[in-house]
Amino acid sequence: MSGRPPAPEQLPEPAIELIEGWHCSHLYYEFDRGVLASMTPADLAQGRNEIISILDPDRESPQRLQVSIVSGNKADFSLMIMDPNPLVIDSVHQQLQASRLGTAIRSTYSFISVSEVSEYVPTLEQYGERLVREGEEAGSPAYEAKLNAYAKREPMMRKQRLTPDFPEWPATCFYPMNKKRKVGENWFMMPFPERNRLMAEHARSGMAFAGKVSQLITVGVGFEDWEWGVTLWARNPEYLKDIVYGMRFDEASARYAEFGPFYTSYICSAAEMLDHCQLGITT
Repeated sequence: MSGRPPAPEQLPEPAIELIEGWHCSHLYYEFDRGVLASMTPADLAQGRNEIISILDPDRESPQRLQVSIVSGNKADFSLMIMDPNPLVIDSVHQQLQASRLGTAIRSTYSFISVSEVSEYVPTLEQYGERLVREGEEAGSPAYEAKLNAYAKREPMMRKQRLTPDFPEWPATCFYPMNKKRKVGENWFMMPFPERNRLMAEHARSGMAFAGKVSQLITVGVGFEDWEWGVTLWARNPEYLKDIVYGMRFDEASARYAEFGPFYTSYICSAAEMLDHCQLGITT
């Protein structure tokens, strides 16, 4: 490589949509009970109906919207939203603030990020090389069968990382994380092959929870105070505990990971969230 910047004609047109992938926001809110107590029943009823409409996951945009009830006192409810356009995502927040209940809705935490295909996800060629390192003979029936199976999975894996469907499983957990940059424990000073080896080990631990837990890693680098955001969905809350505990023994996590706050919540409709938060006002 010459080190020269690309010629202007090679650059994409200026845009806020990503070249690949979607924007993602995790938004956390609490209700101000003092403000709610000062509102008339009519205002509460109208506000409730507005919130249900704003948080309808079947609306045309954003592309993905999921509501959940937050356990504990960090927030009352949360939203996970993804769309090609970050302002479409932010418009949901603005609509909540501008609604009849807006003065009673306080933001407690947010994390913005983008989706991507990790550099540690092997290409077909790299996967073939891994098979050889693990003892398969290149060109053998077993080698070809595994390579062909990976070739069929790879497009689906890319789609689920870049433009994912949200599982309908009941329990979800979000937390931000960094890789360490400390003397003797600097992830970014390690050669790629070593980082790749550690992440492959980490991935194998996660695969043990296939069918129990679904994971999405989004990137906060350049957008947030933390480098990555981890979203987990589980068939049962117990699996959240099991996967986080089990994967912390992997060297990539035990030695090099730093974690932020954990937010555990339970998937629901907007109406169910409002009922749970004691805003069960009807018109």
